[in-house]
Amino acid sequence: MTDYKGSCLCGAVKYTVEGEFDSFYLCHCTYCQKDTGTAHAANLFSREAILTWVSGENDITTYHLPETRHCKSFCKHCGSSLPTYEVPGVLLVPVGSLDTQITLKPTARIFMASRATWEDNCDQVPEFDAMPK
Repeated sequence: MTDYKGSCLCGAVKYTVEGEFDSFYLCHCTYCQKDTGTAHAANLFSREAILTWVSGENDITTYHLPETRHCKSFCKHCGSSLPTYEVPGVLLVPVGSLDTQITLKPTARIFMASRATWEDNCDQVPEFDAMPK
């Protein structure tokens, strides 16, 4: 069994996840675009893993989009995305909130029909290891 550690940007919320992830989706739906302010969300899913809040559980806010199953948990101080149960019994962990490096590769890119058009041909965009001068 694998243990993962994660936290928010300001460090108020810390958590652990014990167990394995079933899937790793890059979701391009319009809800995830709004949640992240970017092209897609990168989320891990598990039916078996156990989430434990180490600190800051009272600093978490969860928003449920009315009439959908879409929800987002986040730190009320810094706004960082945090694990949640979007569907009962299925743990969703934003990959960027993990402090532990993972070796999993994305399972699939989903909701590509709603992807941002500016995301097309990103493989042709220059890359930098840090902020360009």
